[in-house]
Amino acid sequence: MELWGMAQKEYIQNPSSSNLTFEILQRSGVNPMIQVNEFGRIIEFRNIEWNIKKQDSTKLYSILEKIKKENDPILIQFRNGIGDLVVNQALYYGNSSTLKKLQYYPLALLLIIFLFGAMLYFFFKTSRIAEQNRLWAAMAKETAHQIGTPLTSMVGWITLLKEKQKKSIPLIEIEKDIARLNLITDRFSKVGSIPKLVASDLTSVIKETVNYLQKRSSEHIKFKIQLPNKKIIIPLNSQLISWTLENLIKNGIDAMNGKGNLNIRLLEKASEIEILISDTGSGMKKEVANKIFKPGFTTKTRGWGLGLSLAKRIIVDFHKGKISVLKTVLGKGTSFQVLLKKAPFKNSKE
Repeated sequence: MELWGMAQKEYIQNPSSSNLTFEILQRSGVNPMIQVNEFGRIIEFRNIEWNIKKQDSTKLYSILEKIKKENDPILIQFRNGIGDLVVNQALYYGNSSTLKKLQYYPLALLLIIFLFGAMLYFFFKTSRIAEQNRLWAAMAKETAHQIGTPLTSMVGWITLLKEKQKKSIPLIEIEKDIARLNLITDRFSKVGSIPKLVASDLTSVIKETVNYLQKRSSEHIKFKIQLPNKKIIIPLNSQLISWTLENLIKNGIDAMNGKGNLNIRLLEKASEIEILISDTGSGMKKEVANKIFKPGFTTKTRGWGLGLSLAKRIIVDFHKGKISVLKTVLGKGTSFQVLLKKAPFKNSKE
């Protein structure tokens, strides 16, 4: 464009300029160009879609205002022999369509890089989750197998001892503990594979779980249970749901250091069931609440960080529900929320 402006200046100074000057003036390229005089009136324009027969001149001047914002003007000036300015024109030009497209190419390239990075992140995250799930399944099955082997032997020995001492209280209590170990083994076995969900009464599952823990908790823990006076039948695996409730209740008891109030409430909504478990313990920080369901994360000195991560796997992966920290306040306590679907869903069987 500067070359074209120089040629225009050369032509004004010498109308009989060389063929090169005329050649340059003829080849204006593809940039929109508007040449104005010293008063700002348009004296020539090129590469602009404007029809003098169909469009008003105001349209052309509005195009000029847009072009002025794109590039600085090229001045075309000529002075006579005594130094007077006899020609004072300006050439305004805009960017070509190719240059405008090139301006968006870096954005397009960044978008492609972002999408590629997002795909890689999603791929690695999915692979990691799949690997973790395989590890969970293998660990759970192996745990169930390792516990099951001595349990089978213990059941046999208890049966022999009971034949000799049928009313022995210690044997009866040991038998109860063995039954409990069998239940734990069965739970691990179910976590290691996709469990079968059957229509069950959630109210009775909660009652049995709370009664079991209440008998084994400190007398300074006050349980408050709010359950509807009817059966709540939904598709679930009662053993795994009971395990989840145990983990949440035990976490609440630990947070209260053996003294406080523990509230369990069951609410029936239109399409889902809500279970709220609240304690009056120490509470937790927001950053801790965001990590509490991650495998291996724990705030306890002797914890493995598996209980709540297993609870999330049971609720989210197996029952297609939701589990979260509904509310937590330091020094006042924490509320956990579990949401379960009322209607059956696909893949609810093995």
